Amino acid sequence: MALTLHSYWRSSASYRVRIALNLKGLDYAQVTHDLRTGAHEASAYAALNPQQMVPALETDGGVIAQSLAILEWLEERYPEPSLLPGSAQDRAVVRAMAATIACDIHPLNNLRILKSLRQDLNATPEQINAWAQRWIRQGFAALEAMIARHDGTYAFGDTPTLADCCLVPQVYSAERFETDLTPYPRLMAAVRAAQGLPAVAAAHPTEQPDAD
Repeated sequence: MALTLHSYWRSSASYRVRIALNLKGLDYAQVTHDLRTGAHEASAYAALNPQQMVPALETDGGVIAQSLAILEWLEERYPEPSLLPGSAQDRAVVRAMAATIACDIHPLNNLRILKSLRQDLNATPEQINAWAQRWIRQGFAALEAMIARHDGTYAFGDTPTLADCCLVPQVYSAERFETDLTPYPRLMAAVRAAQGLPAVAAAHPTEQPDAD
């Protein structure tokens, strides 16, 4: 099956999907949409993905938008290696970790929100960083407790999961916003373990063909 990922190198949501694709050993092409120049608002891309956001994954069966939906589709379509644990309870915990990031943290510090803060509310760079840090710290405090409760090498257990696919990019974003990460030692240990995997390292934003 031919897979094409519509993405942007510094998009956290695109980064999540690249990690999952790499962990599953899948080949895929990439099409870049530079969010800074509004390339994602072009009519051709709107026809492909009406929400005009990245990522979107083109498959033989159609286009899938939203990173969590893509991750779940990849898990169903390519179940090995699995990025979800075996029991229903454990799978729910991993999905909760991923949703904490993708639904509660990331949306409040993505590009369109920061652009609105600058343009509509005249926020300074310092205020924008403080805004992003506030929500990152709140979410990471919860994740630190969740990860410690389900101890292992990674965010959940001793194999990478969908939680790691979401956590690694969010830490990259947190570092860009100069967030103090020392209060989250268990979270950072999981991230460092994941970053040591070649599949995860290859998904890093600076390793992408469109990186500045």
